[in-house]
Amino acid sequence: MSKICIQGIQFDQHSSYQQGPKKAPKLIREALHSGSMNLFAENGISIENNAITDLGDFEINSYFDIQTITEKHLTNYDKILSFGGDHSISYPLIKAYQKKYPIIDILHIDAHSDLYDVFENNKYSHACPFARIMEEKLAVKLVQVGIRTLNTHQAEQAQKFNVEIHQMKNWDLNNIKAFQNPLYISLDMDGFDPAFAPGVSHHEPGGFSSREVIELIQSIDTPIIGADIVEYNPDRDFQNMTAFLAAKMTKEILGKMIENN
Repeated sequence: MSKICIQGIQFDQHSSYQQGPKKAPKLIREALHSGSMNLFAENGISIENNAITDLGDFEINSYFDIQTITEKHLTNYDKILSFGGDHSISYPLIKAYQKKYPIIDILHIDAHSDLYDVFENNKYSHACPFARIMEEKLAVKLVQVGIRTLNTHQAEQAQKFNVEIHQMKNWDLNNIKAFQNPLYISLDMDGFDPAFAPGVSHHEPGGFSSREVIELIQSIDTPIIGADIVEYNPDRDFQNMTAFLAAKMTKEILGKMIENN
């Protein structure tokens, strides 16, 4: 059985609109262990499992400390689920994976493709992580789903890096082909419609229902070697709805990590 750890990455300095996601890890964990839900995923696997260790939260002062911390944890654990944090954390997280997992695919669930070359004079903005990932060839394949804000520049970037984009307007789970390599999942909470996840900085109507994302995760049949859940902004939440949805997705992703071991 693979050893899995959970780490909270408290960082939102590269947010472009509103800060707040650095507060998310603690609240996701509180929702998960609140007693409101049990710890079983829908595949029948409990995440109250000796294979899973929660290492707690890490307050980040320097951006690339995220990579250093993650590399350290990958020496003792096979897989990591990270709570963010803004989406900029995905670049140093995946960069840390390169030595241990040099060949990976990425499934990116988001309203935005986050492929800007530079955004607001910041190449490490939360709008840029997948440009950095693909230009450094940290993934063989990048599949983006739920996208509903694609502009000309990001469409050109997607073509440049051969990114497979499934825009929300054309969503069909049957169009997602099986992944061939170990898979990393990056889940931005604004991939959900704001009706399901109001606690995000960027409300973009027309997104996924919670059930659609759960079905997407449940459809994966390749090993999942890591994941992040990002862009939950507690300052924007309503009755902790988004915290509990992030907790639900935590169970489903960890359950799939174990099932596809």
